[in-house]
Amino acid sequence: SGKILGLTGTKPKYATSEKGKMVAKFCPILYVYTTDEAVDDKILNDYRIIIHRLKLDTAKTMKVEKKGKIWYASERSTYNYWTNRIDNASSKKEQQIMRVMRMKEMMNFPSKRILAEKLLNSITEKVILFANTQEQADSFGIPSYHSKNPESEDNLEMFRKSEITRLAAVLQLNEGVNIPQLKQGIIMHAYGNERKAAQRIGRLLRLNPKDTSTTHILCYEDTIDEQWVIAALENFDQSKITWV
Repeated sequence: SGKILGLTGTKPKYATSEKGKMVAKFCPILYVYTTDEAVDDKILNDYRIIIHRLKLDTAKTMKVEKKGKIWYASERSTYNYWTNRIDNASSKKEQQIMRVMRMKEMMNFPSKRILAEKLLNSITEKVILFANTQEQADSFGIPSYHSKNPESEDNLEMFRKSEITRLAAVLQLNEGVNIPQLKQGIIMHAYGNERKAAQRIGRLLRLNPKDTSTTHILCYEDTIDEQWVIAALENFDQSKITWV
């Protein structure tokens, strides 16, 4: 009984969706307080986002095995193959499946991993890396945090205490987990999902309000990846975003 106050960081994206209609009818949103307003009010620390654009590799270095046959393909040829499958799909369902297949292939392209490793080696502060898969997170040779790693909780605790200064994670950490002095982050894939991007960037917004954090996002230029990144960051202050 009585009045109920609801708070959420993830309102429905579309007003016409089922969730959007339920919110509009039963718990309409009366007030919105943005991340940048919280930064201006000195509740959250300031931030900057650097988008690292890289070209798809044209060298045939990726090993492909199918039906007992083995051949080598490039990132560019693989991307073009799945894009053609999308363009020539005979139904929306098939098109959606092809889009997912293309995204999964892109998540495993080696050039982003190479760039992420260079960034890790150049950053001297505490840094978290959000990888695409558990295997990818483990491949960097630094402590990792994911469901199949029995040492995950120990790694997270050491990271919180700054006993280690590098951590690779797959999904965003539990919202209740605070990591002191975390000023640097690397996001290997933005997914075109503003919620996932915001949650990951939010890990770097818990510093002293006088501090500034840096989030690095890797992006393939001239691909759907650019559109995903733009969509994921549309609610952030564009003056704090740099494309390099």
